[in-house]
Amino acid sequence: MEEFSSRNEIIDNYFKDYTSRIVSETGIPSDKYHIGKIVLQSLRDDPEFVMQIDGATGESETNGSILRRSIKCATAFKNLGLKTGDVIVIMAPNHLDQAVPFYAAMFLGIATAAIDRTLGVYELKHTLNISKPKMVFCQSEKVQDVQKAVELLGIDSKVISFDSSADTITLSELMEKHGEAVAVEDFRAADFDPEETIAYLISTSGTTGLPKAASITHKNLTTSGIYMWAYATKFPPTRSALLVAPLQWQSSLLSYIMSPYYKYTRIQTSNELTSNHTLDLIERYRPTFVVISPTMMTTLVKAAKKENRDLSSFEVIYLGGSAVSVNLVEELRSMVSPNATVGDVYGMSELGSLAFVSLGSPIGSCGRPLAHLQYKLVDIDSGEEIKEPFKRGELWLKAPGGIKGYYNNPQATAEAITKDNWFKSGDMMYRDERWNFYFVERIKLLLKYRNHQISPVELEGVILKHPGVQDVAVTSIPDEECGDLPVACVIPRPGVPVTAQEIKDLVKEKLTDTKQLRGGVIFLNELPLTSSTKLHRRKLKEIAIAKLKEQGAA
Repeated sequence: MEEFSSRNEIIDNYFKDYTSRIVSETGIPSDKYHIGKIVLQSLRDDPEFVMQIDGATGESETNGSILRRSIKCATAFKNLGLKTGDVIVIMAPNHLDQAVPFYAAMFLGIATAAIDRTLGVYELKHTLNISKPKMVFCQSEKVQDVQKAVELLGIDSKVISFDSSADTITLSELMEKHGEAVAVEDFRAADFDPEETIAYLISTSGTTGLPKAASITHKNLTTSGIYMWAYATKFPPTRSALLVAPLQWQSSLLSYIMSPYYKYTRIQTSNELTSNHTLDLIERYRPTFVVISPTMMTTLVKAAKKENRDLSSFEVIYLGGSAVSVNLVEELRSMVSPNATVGDVYGMSELGSLAFVSLGSPIGSCGRPLAHLQYKLVDIDSGEEIKEPFKRGELWLKAPGGIKGYYNNPQATAEAITKDNWFKSGDMMYRDERWNFYFVERIKLLLKYRNHQISPVELEGVILKHPGVQDVAVTSIPDEECGDLPVACVIPRPGVPVTAQEIKDLVKEKLTDTKQLRGGVIFLNELPLTSSTKLHRRKLKEIAIAKLKEQGAA
């Protein structure tokens, strides 16, 4: 922890020195938490630095270019009557234009809600009803769907296309028609309270039900981002980061904010991130940092080994979004430099940040809590705090500036946040005697067989020990008498034979009778993922039920 404390102090001092320039200019002490003013100053400081590269087209863009476009967009927002507290929606791939309305909104205290760009009319109707945005930015192929959802809701939302569209105005046309060519040095971001003003609305569900939107303030993002980089990276943090998830995933959100401040290049793409395309980006641009889901990395490692591709440029690889297997970490470490960091991270949408980073922690641990957070484990039955190691409980957290809760959803906020401001994560965890924390499972995803709780993650960990298993996810099929019958959905390792009976026998050898695979074993070519590359548990369950019905087992 001494190394972390040293790096934490360095970055903390850097942050204080940097933001003091902003505060001395504005005379407003709270501006040290104003993301818009921090990004504005960062882009001004080094206008020739290449901030973003679209690996699909080879196009790149400097700080100066992004800043000029973002300022013009911000003036268009103002001239159209948008103000602090309003919301815009962005649903797009990671092309170079996406940053423009995002930064413009940050300058003015307008909240951004980035959402899945593949949503249909029904899903859009629910999602847009949460935020009721003033503007929705999307690709031309989704314009009509968005317009239909807006019409069904009866809300006044302008639909803007990033690319040419016969159905609506484009971003470029919006800026030309309503924006102003304000000199970079003359533009001023709006004044507002960073502790109360929402910077971002982040979807918190979608894998098990309709989403909610967590409200993340400017202060939440500023404090969490600083501590995250202090713990998770070296200083300076990195030279370039590979973005493998869209803006609605918090790793991309934080990268869009931190890359101007810490001056590293974002390697992103406007194309679909297939394994081959991702490996091409890695070999062409040599990124040094990535946060990626274990499921996506498993697929990437499989493809890299098959085609003899190179992952050695990475200095830091963090795996987050679901449980991480020992096998995956060991495989990755064999493919990168011995000095590279490969570890697990744990974050929460409601924090807008990471909460744990596994720096020097045992494989399988999501690490120790970041210094800016308060935390405790609580027994889900008694409600009492758990103070001893190796006992499972629900993780509760507090963050600087508080946790605002869910946008326009007071009931969900009241259910998740206690009267004394503890946020109930919904995640079952335990810690060891050295305060390394271990993720067990989402409480609502725990299976229950005859009133016995079963963790899919525990079953997955056992099944992954079979040499013929490349990846696995456990779901269940319903049974009127018994409750949940566990089903293993297995991706076999090429060239290594494996049978369903071998998987069942392995689980029988390692785990108690109540945790057996009574629902069966199915083999898949790939696991279903959400747009942010997390395992899509709901779709997995649907696939398992359908496949077992075909086999006459469900």
